[in-house]
Parts: sequence; C-alpha cells; structure tokens
Amino acid sequence: MKIGVPKEIKPQEARVGLTPAGAQALIRAGHQVNIQHGAGLLSGFSDQEFENVGCTFSKTIKEVYEAAEMIIKVKEPITAEYDLIQPNQLLFTYFHFASSETLTQAMIKTNAVCLAYETVEENRRLPLLIPMSEVAGRMATQEGAKYLEKPQGGLGILLGGVTGVKPANVLIIGGGISGTEAARIAAGMGANVTILDTNLNRLRELESIMPANVTPIYSTSLTIEQEVKRSHLIIGTVLIPGSRAPKLIRKEMLEKMLPGTVLVDVAIDQGGCFETSEPTTHDDPILIKEGIIHYAVTNMPGAVPFTSTTALTNATLNFALQLANKGWKIACSENKALAKGLNIANGKVVYKEVAEAFNLEYIDPITLLN
Repeated sequence: MKIGVPKEIKPQEARVGLTPAGAQALIRAGHQVNIQHGAGLLSGFSDQEFENVGCTFSKTIKEVYEAAEMIIKVKEPITAEYDLIQPNQLLFTYFHFASSETLTQAMIKTNAVCLAYETVEENRRLPLLIPMSEVAGRMATQEGAKYLEKPQGGLGILLGGVTGVKPANVLIIGGGISGTEAARIAAGMGANVTILDTNLNRLRELESIMPANVTPIYSTSLTIEQEVKRSHLIIGTVLIPGSRAPKLIRKEMLEKMLPGTVLVDVAIDQGGCFETSEPTTHDDPILIKEGIIHYAVTNMPGAVPFTSTTALTNATLNFALQLANKGWKIACSENKALAKGLNIANGKVVYKEVAEAFNLEYIDPITLLN
C-alpha cells in the first residue's frame, strides 16, 4: 500500500504521524512510505533518518495526498487540507468529530474513509488515546502549577508548599488515564489531591495505588460544587468516546472559586468539560474569566513532540500494519477494535455518537464491511 505522511499544518502542532522506526516496520512489510520533506524535524527526526529506513519524499503536502492510498497523521485535517483528500482515501488520525460540525461535513463531502484514533476501542479501553492522555494528564499538572504563579495571574501558591506552609489543593475530575496521571504528578509535587469519578470500582483501584495525599471521592454535582470552593487548581479530564464532553463546571460556579484559581480543561478536544472553556493555543494558552484562569490548549501533547510522536507511533503501528496489509474493509471486519475507529466512510456517518451530535443519518458500519 502507498502510505503518505504529511507535515502537520495545524498551528503549533509539532508532532508527526510516524517515527522512522514506524516507517521502517511498514516498509519491511512491503509498503511504500512517502513523507513530506521536513515533516519530522520539529519532533526531532531528520529527513536523513527517514531516508535511511527507505522512505521516499515529496516537497509539498499536495504531492503527499495525491500519491497516497492511506494517510497517517496526528491531528484532524484543517481547511487547507480538505480539497487535497481523495474519494476512498483512508485517513488514520485523531478527528474528534463531535466537537466540530464543520469538520464532519467536510469529511462527508470528501467520500474518504475516516478512521479515528480516539474511538478505536479494545477491551473497553482506548489504546490509541491512552498515550496522549498520559502526556496530557502529566502536562495538565505541570501547566497548572506554572499558572498558579503570581506573574502568570494565579493565586501565587506553590503546588507542594514548603515546611510550615500548606500545599495547594488540586481537584481532578475524572479518574481515567489523564486524571490518574495528573493526580500522580500533583501528588509527587506534594499537593493535596482530590480525584472524582462515578465508577466505584475505579475509585477502589485509585485508593489502592495512589499515595496518602490523594483522596478518591465519588463524583456528584453537589460534591463538585463544594470542592471547587477550596481548590486552587482544577483539572477536568472527563471523556465520553466519540461524544462531546459533559459540562461539569458551570459558569455560575466561577464566582464561588478563589480569584486566581486555575482551570485546566484536558477534554477541550471534545468540546471541554467546563462551560466557560474556549480552545486556546500554545502561543496564547490562557483566558481569564471572572478572575479565573482557563487553560484549554487543544493539542497539549504537541508541546513535547518527541515524547508524543514516539508514544503515539508505539500505539498506532500495529493497527496501521493491519490496515496496510489487509485494506481497511478486511482489517475492520477481522478486528472489532479497529472497526470501532470508523467514523465516516464514503460519505456516510458510521459512528452513532457523531451522527447524534449533529442530527445526521447513522449507517451501521457492518453494511459497508460486508
């Protein structure tokens, strides 16, 4: 199969869809990998490294799309890429369709096959979301600690405190991968951490694996309302696969928070779990509303591209090999986890939550695989 890896052109995105090691594995399996010149530079991978494993190169993003049967990317296509996508071309990347009707309609019109990393599901887990969730969760605490500093507009509190001074109170909403990693880093920095979730089994797991300065609590609306009043850093990580994130902190709660409190919305790619969140970028990462700092960068892992690209390729490579070896129809027929990644195919919405988000007709993907 002819595989194309374009340079990411979304603002402040430094990752690339494949590492040289990933490209080598695909080439050794008999496939061609064509990469855009300079696509890996910001992730720390030179053109020479890709050439050494047998990649071919294109100068422009248009040439990459024109030559490829499958495109492997990191982020969803942006407007400048819409017209480059060809009918029946397979796009394997993050899409987060439920947060953008414009993107959804654009991909329907291309008649391409859109297989989303974030909805591939295996044993009730999201294996292609996990590595970026780990990165984003760890970064959430790191960024939150920075914006708690007074020069950044925060409360002026050191996350871990010092001898004789109380540490900061950190509230984490959601006990999944991102929430767990955020809690782990916050606890390691010495903060007083509360983590909320509605899954009692998960709370028991957290109770057994977390240090003494992390308190898992069952999440209710009332609990959230009470906890935000005393929290200095609040991290939202709640995710519903393929759907918009629920709004767990409402606008009216801001007035109950301490001025200078920092909100980090890890779920912003799916619309955000704070009502007052707005997507931001690494160039301009925060918004201040009613004295509360909002950090809602849509591609947080893009700030650490070497780590993120390597972790992402480690997770996606096996699935990419299946798609390249068998073609998307056979691969998805044989692998139910991969089939759940199908969101849009040949002009049809084949992921129920995306169809429901925009009142579009839903087509069972099974009808396309037979």
